[in-house]
Amino acid sequence: MKVLLIGGGGREHAIAAAIKKSKRVDKLYCAPGNAGIGEIAECVPIGVMEFDRLIAFAKEKEIDLAVCSQDDPLVGGIVDAFEEAGIRIFGTRKNAAIIEGSKAFSKNLMKKYGIPTAAYETFTDANEAMEYLKTAKMPIVLKADGLALGKGVLICQDLQEALDGVREIMLDKKFGSAGNELVIEEFMTGREVSALAFVDGKNYKLMSSSQDHKRAGDGDTGLNTGGMGTFSPSPFYTPEIDRICRETIYQKTVDAMAAEGRPFKGVLYFGLMLTKDGPRVVEYNTRFGDPETQVVLPRMETDIIDVMDACIDGTLDQTELVFSDNAAVCVVIASGGYPVSYEKGKIITGLEKLAAEKDVFCFHAGTKTDADGNVVTSGGRVLGVTALAPDLKAARARAYEAAKLIHFDKMYMRSDIGKAIDEKA
Repeated sequence: MKVLLIGGGGREHAIAAAIKKSKRVDKLYCAPGNAGIGEIAECVPIGVMEFDRLIAFAKEKEIDLAVCSQDDPLVGGIVDAFEEAGIRIFGTRKNAAIIEGSKAFSKNLMKKYGIPTAAYETFTDANEAMEYLKTAKMPIVLKADGLALGKGVLICQDLQEALDGVREIMLDKKFGSAGNELVIEEFMTGREVSALAFVDGKNYKLMSSSQDHKRAGDGDTGLNTGGMGTFSPSPFYTPEIDRICRETIYQKTVDAMAAEGRPFKGVLYFGLMLTKDGPRVVEYNTRFGDPETQVVLPRMETDIIDVMDACIDGTLDQTELVFSDNAAVCVVIASGGYPVSYEKGKIITGLEKLAAEKDVFCFHAGTKTDADGNVVTSGGRVLGVTALAPDLKAARARAYEAAKLIHFDKMYMRSDIGKAIDEKA
């Protein structure tokens, strides 16, 4: 079969690698792709929001399955557009993708159906938000309602910081129209865990747990980013936590979306906080996480095309999802200055050395090939170096050892990805 993957980041590189493992796939295209994806797929220079061009390409090439796992096109209705054109696609329809597209919607959904989450209020008026904050308990969390590339969340330690945050999000429009509505919620403490699930509208199948590191600096300092590294599985996601989440969160969310007339198909991402009062939902995403995908999919043994087909056809309950009994750690290599400002076009060396390493994957996020054939940086997050090993400590050591083979000017990475593993041990 012929598959078209839509996107061009590290997540898509990991999905592309999983698709290439399927014995059912003869040809893989990726739009727009990147330098790393170009080594295993034919990249097509079409943007993810160019629905008409993507559909025309899919028809021309007689694509059997399109795959999309990027927030903007999903929230924008790419699945609906492909289905209307008669093209089979894996992803979430627009009316269900709102679970990520609007934080206010997802918070209201959780409140209505009794799904545990942080207490919250929503505001469309900046002055009303500021007045509310004057009597609120600190620290407190501010969330831009719409999509903001994983950066529209501010954790404010005191009132002044919170007031400045409201101005930044709602008045200065730092995140554009995403800040037209603001969610203010209580600050939860505990260990964060990411749980991804395949969903077919009625049933879900949980993938292996993982943990992201959002802050730019060591020790979880600095600004929020799209993610600086991950590990899987999470030793903090115990069998007891899993039992509680299955009883109070996962199926209840799938059922809630169906009850709202928004049946969810695709990948549902549960961002969880393991508080002293039990697990609570921090956020939902309507897609594979990035960079969680880079540690989860390399451990998946089930053919991903079979699972995607089952999600589309509503037969997921008949599909077994199997993961290897090992561990993975991903270290993100970024451009210096990310996530604020950074230079592009830096030549990357050491990729061929990394390619020769066993049980190591180098997932390209922000790369391209220049006119001279060099692989150069083209984004803030440049590469994700993932290592597999029998346990998390070994995977962490292996990932950092492998990451040292890469070099480009002003390269940056956190030195403590997965440090929590040592604390757990």
